[in-house]
Formats: sequence, C-alpha cells, structure tokens
Amino acid sequence: MRSRTYSSHAADSGGSRKELPTVKLQRKNRLRALSLGAIAVSGALALTACGSDDTGKKTTDNSSSSTSAGSIKCDNAKGQLLADGSSAQKNAIDAWVKNFSQACGVQINYKGAGSGAGVTSFNQGQIAFAGSDSALKPEEVAASKKVCSGGQGIDLPMVGGPIALGYNVPGVDNLVLDAPTIAKIFDSKIKNWNDPAIAKLNPKAKLPDLKIQAFHRSEDSGTTDNFTKYLIATTPDNWKYSGGKAWQAQGGQAASGSAGVAQGVKQNSGAIGYFELSYAKDINTVSIDTGAKAPVKPSTDSATADIAAAKVVGTGSDLTLKLDYKTKAEGAYPITLVTYEIVCDKGNKADTLPATKAFLTYIASEDGQKVLSENDYAPIPSEIIAKVRTTIAGLS
Repeated sequence: MRSRTYSSHAADSGGSRKELPTVKLQRKNRLRALSLGAIAVSGALALTACGSDDTGKKTTDNSSSSTSAGSIKCDNAKGQLLADGSSAQKNAIDAWVKNFSQACGVQINYKGAGSGAGVTSFNQGQIAFAGSDSALKPEEVAASKKVCSGGQGIDLPMVGGPIALGYNVPGVDNLVLDAPTIAKIFDSKIKNWNDPAIAKLNPKAKLPDLKIQAFHRSEDSGTTDNFTKYLIATTPDNWKYSGGKAWQAQGGQAASGSAGVAQGVKQNSGAIGYFELSYAKDINTVSIDTGAKAPVKPSTDSATADIAAAKVVGTGSDLTLKLDYKTKAEGAYPITLVTYEIVCDKGNKADTLPATKAFLTYIASEDGQKVLSENDYAPIPSEIIAKVRTTIAGLS
C-alpha cells in the first residue's frame, strides 16, 4: 500500500492555511489511525473471503481461476511440500500446483530432476512424495520401509501419456518407423536418414543424405526405462540390452531431462529423440507401424487406448500397472508410460501428510485428471483411478 503523508495544517474559510491547535491535531491523528486500522481489517477480511474457507472450498467465485481450482478441497493442508522425480510429468505437475496453491495457499516445490533422483530423495526422507515413470523395484520398496514408519512406499498411477519420437529432418513432415528400425537408429546401426530400411517404410518421402543424431537422456530416467521396455518387448533381436533407467546403448547424444532432449532435437538438423508428447511443441513426431492397418501417431487418445488395456499387478495398496508394448490394436500407440506418485501408505510425516493427501486427492479427482488432456497427457482409465482415490483416502 502506498504510504501517505498527512499535513498538520488545514484550510480556513478564506482558503488560507493555518496550523491546527495541538489538541485538535492529536485528536485528528487518532481518528485517522482508527480509520486506517478499520480499512486494514476490512481489507484482510476481503482477502480471506476470496481465498479458501476452513473446509477448503472457495467462498468467492474468481473468473480467472480454472474450474479445477474452484472445486479443490484443501481440508487441513498447510505449509509447503518438497517433491522431486519424473520430468515426464513436470508440465502436468506445474498446472496442478498452480491450481492447488491458488486454492489452498500451500507451496509445492517439485524439482523434476528425473525418476531416479526422485526415488532416491524419497527413500532418504527428503521429500513428501516422488514422481517416477517406473514402479518401485523390490529393493527400493525395502529401502522405503526405513522412511515410512510402519509402512512402505507405494506406486499410485496418476499420469498417462505417449512417449513421442520427435525428429528434425528437413523436407520430411510425415515419418513412419517400426520397432526394428527405431532400435537400429538408437543403437547406431542405422546412421543416415536415407537408409534403405527407413526408405522402405516411407516410399513417398524425400529422405536426405543426412547423418542421424539420436538423443537420449543423460540421467536415470523412467522415460528411458519405458522406451527401452518397448524395444525389448517388440524387437529383442535388435535391442539386446537389459533395460532400466540408465541409457545403455553406445553412441548418440545425451541431454538432461525431457526438455533437454526436446531442445536438442529442435536445434539440430538430422536429430531424433524420445520425450513425452507435451514436450513436442513445434517438433514433428514419428508415426509407429505396429502391424495394425495404419501407422499410429502419438496422441492422448491413442495413448489412452493402450493404457486402457493395462493390468494392475501391484499387491496391497500398491497399484503398479503392466502395459502392453506389443499392442496391434487399431489406433493404440505402443510407446506409452504411466507416471506414479510414490508415497508412504503408512508412516507419512505428520507435518506434511494433510497437504500431501489434499494434493494427491485433487490430482486424482475428475477435475484434476481433466488437466492432463489439456496438457497433452492421457488421463488414467476410470476403473484404475477409482482405486487410486480409495488408496489416497486411506493414507496415514
């Protein structure tokens, strides 16, 4: 608020200015102080009325807020949350955090340093929850029991989406590849864009004599894990690596995070890389020949078609999914991932549990899942997300 300087003089009836008597001046200053105090209190009450009430419901409609923010239940959420993990879901998390923080006043700091970093930080007790594009391994679950007093870390599927293959090849706006060709490109076995294997899949394209630059993630990444799971499942003869979060093939270009890979593709002629569809802004993407009648392009709908066939293979409160990378269903995109929010089923820290539950409840809600479609992600199928909501309600 801009400060005001009040004069100790007043105008008389003739327009000249004369000094007020000391008593009158003191009385006037007291009245002004009381008036300003009333204004401050009423202003504070007005601000409170525009925020969340004790039940977390918005008491005043704000036309600039999204529909998602308007229906968020804050419950007893307060303070701040630290989280880290999957960069794949970073764009979705950013949108969710904006809505949730606006409604509840809770500050959430999600770093998005990669799935590996997120799981490590979670199991060291440094963060309230982690995001990972790969479910916890048995040894990671065991490690989580030291942090989750009386419980363990569990996987809650929250974000779905296609892993797009973005490319930068001048003059080629539509490109089709199949699993064997993709594997050979990322294993440095196919080195030029006019290679016969690529030409066979793209008879109408004018493929240039241009060196391929294949970009991969430099750090441990769940996106890498899912991408290589697809190659292992569909073309094991051409991808003989064991897979996992760390990139294992030789050659190629390394970049940090999905944003880094996307930027590398965008800036380098002849480049190709893998990243979530939400990072493919102004970047051409590959259509995959799965053996269906027509090649399938990455989209939220084509990813949802594949994820809908996923099966829950986790036990207890854990909701790990098994995806079908070898799908040949019409319109189903095969290179998909599901990002899990990893949290303790029991033994969450008392100071962060209310905010963690409120935030997870929001992002699993119908409104929260709608945010995914708006940001090029795929919502989790209804039957699965219903189980997620029930599990979140029971966190302690």
